[in-house]
Amino acid sequence: MRALRILLVVVVVLGGLFVLADRLAVNFAEGEVADKVKANEGLATTPDVSIKGFPFLTQVVGGSLDDVELGIKDYQAATGANGRTIRIDDLQADMKGVDFSSDFSSATASSATGTASITYAELLKTAKSEPTRVIQGVTANVVGLSDGGNGKIKVAVQATVLGTKLPQPVYVLSTVTVEGDTVRVHADSLPSFGGVRAAENEVRSITDFQQKIDKLPGGIKLDKVVAAKDGVEISVKGSNVRLAG
Repeated sequence: MRALRILLVVVVVLGGLFVLADRLAVNFAEGEVADKVKANEGLATTPDVSIKGFPFLTQVVGGSLDDVELGIKDYQAATGANGRTIRIDDLQADMKGVDFSSDFSSATASSATGTASITYAELLKTAKSEPTRVIQGVTANVVGLSDGGNGKIKVAVQATVLGTKLPQPVYVLSTVTVEGDTVRVHADSLPSFGGVRAAENEVRSITDFQQKIDKLPGGIKLDKVVAAKDGVEISVKGSNVRLAG
């Protein structure tokens, strides 16, 4: 009986040491991957990396991680326009089947899904900020974006008619969609400005706009977009996503 107790104590101690070693190893690996992603993507801050699954050490032996979560705050995504970028407030990605080298210098996920968010203030920068002629005597420009409910964006358009600025903006509900690497905002119906109506193409040159979002981390792509309370929420996905190397 005494020998059995001793054996149980030894098993418990060894198990505790294994768990401790496993957690220390995963913390080290998370730091290494985070540093590699920061350098690879040219990030200003170190991203959050969380390696899921237990035990970690057996995954290391197999050279593949089951599940890695990546979080990046304030990511500056390329827009393809004169070096301009657009700020993504919160990019979260869940990577599955991550194969890596022994020193974590390279890591590639077989698949990835995630979310990203862009504030209305940031998206507004892509709309026409300077008044543009809609029709003779009428100029207009987008001055605000907000949640229109039911997945719509409410677009505020300020107009000036015959030199007089209208006291209130005109509001239109718009649909937001993703086409390839581009977010598009398209008015559901066209407004009139002080009772003045213009040709559809002239009005849409003001109300409708688009924003290209390119070179997301690891080559993940835009999938879907929906209007939310504080901005647009974007779903992303990808395959053979490169975290490092």
